[in-house]
Amino acid sequence: MSKQFDPNDRYAQEAKKQGYRARSVFKLEDVQNKFRVLKPGNRVLDLGAAPGSFLQFISKVIGEKGLAIGVDLQKIEPFPESNNIFTYIGDIFEDSIYERIAKDFNFNQFDVITSDLAPKTTGVAFMDGGRSLNLNLKVLDVCGKYLKKGGNAVMKILPGFNEGELVGPAKKMFKQVKKTRPRAIRKSSGESYIVCLNKL
Repeated sequence: MSKQFDPNDRYAQEAKKQGYRARSVFKLEDVQNKFRVLKPGNRVLDLGAAPGSFLQFISKVIGEKGLAIGVDLQKIEPFPESNNIFTYIGDIFEDSIYERIAKDFNFNQFDVITSDLAPKTTGVAFMDGGRSLNLNLKVLDVCGKYLKKGGNAVMKILPGFNEGELVGPAKKMFKQVKKTRPRAIRKSSGESYIVCLNKL
């Protein structure tokens, strides 16, 4: 999915107007409005965080007493307007990145884990869907290790795989698992989000 600015896209225009780095911020905003996954003071881990619009939104919701930590393979430019955002360059599949975070902050349990991860798409649905599934199964694995009991998670999914392969394991880990399609998703996109509430 392209995150480049489209001057004819009203969500992109609004993101630029409000100082957000990408239109995807409104997807998380929609999830928050529906499910209240984030609360003031939360510690939040955002996977696949570049360019950082999720982190910007999370920062505002959690406030000064909260903490937003972003991980991505590419460098995320600093956020001079926020003092509760910290970023790491790292691979979500490598445990060393989570060990570094735990060492730096002296904790390894988060209240919320968000993910806007998506594979580089090929246009072949079953391949793209399969790669999306693999990413999200890893997010679930991270939730199992680093998400507090009662915590929430948000994951982006692409079509092309049996959603039961993801929803099934998620339902064993969370009290509620919901699928939602935020309004800011482009009509041409098949993506949606899985919202997992209240970790068991």
